[in-house]
Amino acid sequence: MRHFAFLIISSALTALPVAAAAQTDSRTMERADADMREVLMKLDELGPKPFAELTAVEARAQPTPADAVAALLKAEGKDPEQMKRQSGVTTQDMTYEGAAGDQIPARIYKPAGEAAGALPVILYIHGGGWVIADLDTYDATPRALAKKANAIVASVHYRQAPEHKFPASHDDTMAAYKWVLENAESWGGDAKRIAVVGESAGGNMAMTVAMGARDQDLQAPVHIVAVYPVAGANLSTPSYEENENAKPLNKAGMRWFFKQEAESKADLNDPRLNLVKTADLKGLPPTTIITAEIDPLLSDGELLAERLEAAGVKVAAQNYEGVTHEFFGMDAVVADAAAAQDFAARELTDAFGGATPGE
Repeated sequence: MRHFAFLIISSALTALPVAAAAQTDSRTMERADADMREVLMKLDELGPKPFAELTAVEARAQPTPADAVAALLKAEGKDPEQMKRQSGVTTQDMTYEGAAGDQIPARIYKPAGEAAGALPVILYIHGGGWVIADLDTYDATPRALAKKANAIVASVHYRQAPEHKFPASHDDTMAAYKWVLENAESWGGDAKRIAVVGESAGGNMAMTVAMGARDQDLQAPVHIVAVYPVAGANLSTPSYEENENAKPLNKAGMRWFFKQEAESKADLNDPRLNLVKTADLKGLPPTTIITAEIDPLLSDGELLAERLEAAGVKVAAQNYEGVTHEFFGMDAVVADAAAAQDFAARELTDAFGGATPGE
């Protein structure tokens, strides 16, 4: 029997009439839900350039989908910073020691108010293709999960390519997991109830953190949430073909990310990068996989769910129609983002309830 089924979730919002989009953008705007389309239109206004035309430094200065969300909120007369202050979540910036001994930024998110006891803890690993983005770019997801899962969230940065090639980012996030294990109690957390969550490249690293914990005989995370994870290096999967020129992520963009991250084809076949081809997935914790319809990485998530199930891992998976890569943190403006966060929070809460505090 299969442990999972990819449930197809589509927004209840009615799509606005649009002219048929050109095939050159994989019909992104035509396929996107109305609220998702508004974000994409705002991103277009900000004028990001294709990654293939940029250096890594230039790419890091590009407008992001998170910038588009903030611009959309401002256009609606809302203050994104005030919304953060009113989110019911407090934050504290700090650092952890990375694998190379340097101090790397981290941010601790806590539900506001006094907790009745030690709270569960989530290690959150942001996306960006191992090259771009930082804690500020991916602020929305850890903030939402801290509130919705009633958990402490440790969001961590890591060394990025091409200045620091594979496996620097993976080594740093493994060091971050050990740091969370050692410091959870000092934040008011329960060190026996730790989960790992990641988006995109961060979803890839969330999986490899759990693999590293298993292989190094460390305490295992109680759950993994991988949101549109990079699970392999095959750029010819069905979703890469269907979404070859999608927005905001496309095949050329992923090719560029792999070029920045990997030194060789051997790196691309390493189990930490090629989860669906070379990784041993046996003995991993229950895993939740969330994917988006208009995303080159949709097939990666589906294949990863299949490989995990074949390895005997319990999998819960949902695909959301009408949304694109990066939708998960857009709960302020995209209905399916809020729904996906709620789904992830329920899976995490169930997993936290299965581990007795302090045992």
